[in-house]
Amino acid sequence: MASKDVLDLVKKNKVEIVDFKFVDVPGLWQHFSIPAAELTNDLFEDGIGFDGSSIRGFQSINESDMLLIPDPETAMMDPFTEHPTLSLVCNVIDAVTRESYSRDPRYVAQKAEKYLKSSGIADISYWGPEIEFFIFDNIRFDQAQNHGYYYIDSEEGFWNSGSNDKQNLGYKIRYKEGYFPVPPMDQYQDLRSEMVKNLEKCGIKIEVHHHEVGTAGQTEIDMRYTTLTKMADQVLLYKYVIKNTAHQRGKVVTVMPKPLFQDNGSGMHTHQSLWKNGKNLFYDKKGYGLISDTARYYIGGLLKHAHALCGFIAPTTNSYRRLVPGYEAPINLVYSARNRSACVRIPMYSTSEKAKRLEFRTPDPSCNPYFAFPAMLMAGLDGVRNKIEPPKPIDKDLYELEPEEAAKVKSMPGSLDQALDALEKDHDFLLRGDVFTKDVIETWLDYKRKKEVDAIRLRPHPHEFALYFDI
Repeated sequence: MASKDVLDLVKKNKVEIVDFKFVDVPGLWQHFSIPAAELTNDLFEDGIGFDGSSIRGFQSINESDMLLIPDPETAMMDPFTEHPTLSLVCNVIDAVTRESYSRDPRYVAQKAEKYLKSSGIADISYWGPEIEFFIFDNIRFDQAQNHGYYYIDSEEGFWNSGSNDKQNLGYKIRYKEGYFPVPPMDQYQDLRSEMVKNLEKCGIKIEVHHHEVGTAGQTEIDMRYTTLTKMADQVLLYKYVIKNTAHQRGKVVTVMPKPLFQDNGSGMHTHQSLWKNGKNLFYDKKGYGLISDTARYYIGGLLKHAHALCGFIAPTTNSYRRLVPGYEAPINLVYSARNRSACVRIPMYSTSEKAKRLEFRTPDPSCNPYFAFPAMLMAGLDGVRNKIEPPKPIDKDLYELEPEEAAKVKSMPGSLDQALDALEKDHDFLLRGDVFTKDVIETWLDYKRKKEVDAIRLRPHPHEFALYFDI
């Protein structure tokens, strides 16, 4: 689609408002809007200005002028606005130099795709994240000098099995038993279907939706795989759609990795493959799990750099409430066919060459996909380039290994600060082809340490009062 096609779309749909969206460094969409009459062909070349100093991770106040360049390929009608609104995802450029802005996460994703082609290893990569999230009825949280708490409620939550404040019809999902009871136990079939229909209206192809393991409305809706930058765009659009669909129904959605104690957290198992000249480089009918040497080396790169990758793919302090043993958490640095306790799984649903891929299970949906997907790609390519052999596959339940065998299996980092320390030490593989820059990595580390790690470290935890108040 070209800019002319976008203008035709505006006329065809009698658009009143044009909304410009872009992503900040942590990974949230930002936006502003203009009357449709202000959208011209020139704007697609000249851009439209905004204050970069007010965006998390962007410019200082003395260098604040930035420009957005709309991408015509992302044009779509917003299904949630009262006034007909056309949405456009934008790239960020410097207002003075007119060069692409190095801290624009979308630019990092675009550079990763260009680097893949220039590497000669492959010409395209495909990505299929399985995003999990919770649907709640009520959420309250607050933090001050003298108090700190959160309170979650859900009609479907098993903790409400004895509730007597209104009519109680039972049918609450028991802890860790949300996969796959039918309605009325599963109370969100229609809401998930509505989310799917809205996603499809926005041009996203959906393969499946279902209730997930956790109580209180844990859900999964899976998108059809596509290319790297396009999928990163779709992840942000996906979050926008599920949140707004729930909001219209008086519900609230969170992709927070671990909102509930002692139940499953929400991951973003990420399927990925490399292709060249129309051929799947990860397939070999004679290989273990039907994977090729290239796929095995790619896995070797993921596992070698896994601790550093966690700085981008599990990038919140809450991510490490999920990455603990016992909740299907992918903390073990091994790969396996079918085994969901390994951090890399080789799906075995199909023997087709087209379907062969690997599933990296450690990422979670709190990540910025424009950083997470390129980081995984760069780690995998490093493995292919250097023929990095991963540890031998383990097809046993990794949580039930004998102590001597378990001691040989390495694990993911146990906290965000450990992951950030690993990223600080191990990031040369990300700098190849200028995909990531030192400035981007340093900005990310500084933001995460000051705004998140220190923020949590300095605050008393509510459970500390239960443990220590009487000492």
